[in-house]
Amino acid sequence: MLKGIHPLLGPELLHAIRTMGHGDHIVIADANFPSSFLGPKVIRADGVDAVGITEAILAHMPLDTFVPEAAWRMEVVGDPTAVPEVCATFQDLVNRLAGDFTVHSVERFAFYEMAKKAAYIVATTEFRLYGNIILKKGVVHPHEVYRVS
Repeated sequence: MLKGIHPLLGPELLHAIRTMGHGDHIVIADANFPSSFLGPKVIRADGVDAVGITEAILAHMPLDTFVPEAAWRMEVVGDPTAVPEVCATFQDLVNRLAGDFTVHSVERFAFYEMAKKAAYIVATTEFRLYGNIILKKGVVHPHEVYRVS
């Protein structure tokens, strides 16, 4: 354990978000997502749901403020205006922890294409359908960095 680090961030995931640069994407994927076959390095988060991992990541990683969109979810196949409960929860987390960002919906196969370009995919055991989100890392400002006194 470390002080000030969300307990769901294991060493591999902590390393991943630390090494990501401004503009890099991270995918938080549900249990049905084809994580292993899209290309990016997969970090397993077995026994943890997508909401918990998203909260842990957003507790330490800012979203990109230099672009119009910095968070995306997979839209419901056959009902693109639907917002599943898990996706509404993602939106609430983003608003609470990252600020005034909209989690935009993206068609399923376009979402897969975005995921192929991500720095990492976090494979969770989120069983709710459409429990997938992509986050674009922003800039950590100097006043947000820990300084040794």
